[in-house]
Parts: sequence; C-alpha cells; structure tokens
Amino acid sequence: MNIPADEALRAELAGLLPPPEVPDLPPLRHQALKHRILNAAEGRAPFRSRRRVPRFALPAMACTAVVTAVALTVVSGESPVPPAPAPHTGVAAPGSGQILTRAALAAAASPRAEARPEQFVYIESLVAHAARSAAGGPAALPPAHRRQVWLSADGSREGLLREQGAPDSPLGVRGPVYTLDHRGATPRKAPDGGPAASVLDPTHSYVASLPTDPDALLSLVYAQTRTTSPGTDPDQRAFSVIGSLLAETWAPPKVTAALYGAAARIPGTTVLPSAKDAAGREGVAVARTAHGEQIQWIFDRKSSAFLGQRTVLARATDAGPAGTVLSSTAVLARAVTDRPGERPLGASAAPGE
Repeated sequence: MNIPADEALRAELAGLLPPPEVPDLPPLRHQALKHRILNAAEGRAPFRSRRRVPRFALPAMACTAVVTAVALTVVSGESPVPPAPAPHTGVAAPGSGQILTRAALAAAASPRAEARPEQFVYIESLVAHAARSAAGGPAALPPAHRRQVWLSADGSREGLLREQGAPDSPLGVRGPVYTLDHRGATPRKAPDGGPAASVLDPTHSYVASLPTDPDALLSLVYAQTRTTSPGTDPDQRAFSVIGSLLAETWAPPKVTAALYGAAARIPGTTVLPSAKDAAGREGVAVARTAHGEQIQWIFDRKSSAFLGQRTVLARATDAGPAGTVLSSTAVLARAVTDRPGERPLGASAAPGE
C-alpha cells in the first residue's frame, strides 16, 4: 500500500516529537501515593486511602517527572550571548531536534512559494556584519541595515541586490542551469546550460527541486560543501549552508521541512533558551559551535517560524572577547515580484521610512 507523500512526511516528523505532557496528580492522590511509597520503603503496611489511587497514577507521575526534567534541562542553559561576556555553551540535543521538528511541521503547513520561471523571488532582511578598523582592535557590529534581493526564479534573468547605503548591484544571468531525471533526483547541469546551480549558489527553481527526504538532502549538502574551506568542520559547513538557504531563499514547504530535518541530523547542535535577531525579536535558538565561532538560528517561540541568525565568538580572539557578535540577520519578508526593484505589496518599510 502506497502512503501519500504528505502523510509519510507528517508521520516521520510526528515520530520525532516529544510525548504529550501528562497532567499532574490532584493533591489528595499525590499525598496518598507519597504515603504508599514511603511505607513500602520502610517495610510498613501500605497506607490505604479512602480515595483509591488508579493504576495509571504512578506511570503518569513518572512521565510528568521526565517532562519536568526536560524542561529544567532547557531552562538551565546559560543566559543569552551579551555584547562581550562569555558565550553560551547551550543545552545538548535532543532539545535542538525537538525545536527543529516543530519548525519542520510549521514549514510543512505554510503556504507554498509559487513563482513562475519569469518572475523573481524577493527576500527582505535586516543585516549587520562586524568590521575592524585599519588600526586593528576588536570587531565592532554596526547598526543593522536593510537588505533586499530579487532572485530570478529560473536563473535566466538578471536579478538585483539592494543594500541601504550602497549602490545597487546586478545579479548575473545564469541561463538554464539544471535538469531532473525524476522526482527527488539530484538536479544536474543542463547539457547546454550555464554553470550548474548548487546549494552554494542556488536559484529558486533549483531550491524547489531539492530532495524532500532529509537524509538524501543532507547527503547532497555534504557532497556539495566537501571542497569548500578545506580543513574546516564538515558538519559546521553543512549547518552554515542550510542556514543560508533558510535565510535567503523561499523553498516550497516540503523542501523547507526537509532542510530542518536534515539539520536535526547534524551532530553537535545545542539549544539557547533566548537569543535576539537583528530586528530585536527574541526567540529560542538552535546553535552549533566550531573553530571558535557559534552559529545561531533563532525561531519564534509560538509559531516556530525562522526569524534570523547570528554568528558569535565562542572564545576570545584578536577580533574580540568571547561573546562578540560577528553578524546578525533578521528575515522580514518573502514574496514574488514580476521585475527586479519592484517592492511587493505588504513588504515592511525600512527603518525611518
């Protein structure tokens, strides 16, 4: 029997979710159970309450204790990364897996990104990147500025990058860049096309055609990032590239869910109880640290929507003390337009406009 793809995806993601919370016992039942346990431990006859304790009381109490322990584990993580003190160490998975699973379920239920080949995908964000003066010294993070990018859906038209305080930059034409042998296959370079798109240099059409199976997608990311930055942590490279796809593309819901599923399979991720994006929005973060730097993905606590990301020094270097923020972003809008430079209706205004 063939299971529909939607149901299979939801079944896989739901299997990763933590068990539902079990309500605590009423005070009288809790007291009765406490007496029974103490009496049994001291060898006395069990206390018999007029209110009979049901058989499920002890398992329910144990389950509640487990849920409470998990909650305490997440809350016990160190405080958010301030401008200068020591960085987070975070809380070890599976907490990060649970957050990414909720993000995947939210993404799977979101509206589909519909863009015709001749259209453009519009991404608006706030960004800030630390810089150092010519005289040296620690890196300083400037105020966040607006960044707008128009990406040709199929890569055949010139796009546009517009950043506050800088001249517009055209984005080059790629031409036909991929073909698919069958659904779920890895996109390959078209025989007569330009340079092949990849997770490092994607078009909207390429992202839309990525595998929706998290394992297959993660294998593809590892394969395409293998030759970048030799000597660096391959898991960190994969985590960084997936973060870039989440921040500056608009993938279909199933692909976005697969990106979160792939990230959940990367070892070494941790949970930060609190972090803020470049717009000042506070949320919970999934982070990974390597080579002295920590990448943080920030999610809305209620909707599990991806808000933005930060990169923070995990240890003191000549760029600054541990906790120095090297970059910060916030995704403000995603939409489809007919031409580059056209601002979609409903897009947020720039600060001060």
